Amino acid sequence: MVSKKKNTTASRHTTESEEGTHSFEIVGYSLQKGIGVDEFIESATFAVGGYDWCIRFYPHGKGDGAKDYISVYLELLTKNCAVRAAYDLRLVKHATGLPMSVYSETTHRMFNSDDSSKFAPPYATFMNRSNLEMEASGYIKDDRLTIECFLTVIVKESMASNTVKAHELINVPPSDLSENFGELLEKGEGSDVTFVVGGEKIAAHKIILAARSSVFKAELYGQMKEKRARRVTVEDMQPDVFRGLLHFIYTDSLPDMDDLSDDDYYEMIRLLLVAADRYAMDRMKLQCESILGEHLDVQTVATTLALADQHNCNGLKDVCIEFITNQNKMDDVVATEGYADLKRTCPSVLVDVFEKAKTWHFAA
Repeated sequence: MVSKKKNTTASRHTTESEEGTHSFEIVGYSLQKGIGVDEFIESATFAVGGYDWCIRFYPHGKGDGAKDYISVYLELLTKNCAVRAAYDLRLVKHATGLPMSVYSETTHRMFNSDDSSKFAPPYATFMNRSNLEMEASGYIKDDRLTIECFLTVIVKESMASNTVKAHELINVPPSDLSENFGELLEKGEGSDVTFVVGGEKIAAHKIILAARSSVFKAELYGQMKEKRARRVTVEDMQPDVFRGLLHFIYTDSLPDMDDLSDDDYYEMIRLLLVAADRYAMDRMKLQCESILGEHLDVQTVATTLALADQHNCNGLKDVCIEFITNQNKMDDVVATEGYADLKRTCPSVLVDVFEKAKTWHFAA
């Protein structure tokens, strides 16, 4: 009898990529008119995939054939290298804050720093200037134009081969635990506590709440628990905010708020921050702080600063103060209603503003 030894051989090619987005805001767009064909301004250098890039903007086009257009290019700045990348160049509509794709290459193409392929796209006619400047286009507001680049860079490719058993090549999908818990909250199956919030009833699971929040743990299982712990009334909170809090508790992510306007979205983030602080959800609180800190403006910074002071958000508080002082926005901020409210409700925080402004002034 002949014995046969059977092996299963396999090989695997692995490609890894890194994504990044850079937003290039051009303030004073009209002042760029008249600089001439082939003249450009460029964004700050940004890094994606370990390589340096920038966005070039030609207000009057690159080359005589594009003089009626604006030209926009992505440029590879890193020297002596070649890299594969895909990109999407977009213009942002200021009314919605949403980017609209103008030119993209979804197939990863080669960028070589030693020749013209370090620029993309291959065409200079990015958009007709008259179409861009039409009020109906929505791309220019308050003399500002914002160009956005979404970039995917191939950072690593590798090949491995070995003798393996077939089951070792089985692909394990990513965890869907948060989705499962989200469905559990949505359907309310097995719920053992009902919260009454603003007259609405919301079902949940005590053990999950207690595991995620020390406040809920004390309220539902500790000495402060009510006799009728299956029904708890929540005061001073809107139903949608409480649902957002529960969504984070169950899924470790903020709820989808794409249907909200910008003003309503940031107001909801403020309310979620307050809820997170109330129920000791530290990660949720920090996530809300981060969102608010990245979207400050003159009209809202004083309100956000008051919120940060009231809820011990030291990082957000510092970001607000830096925004006011480093960008010379003090006079504009003082003229807002939010500043008047800040002065009335949190006068002590103004001392921090002026002390830190003085510190940064001398440091500069």
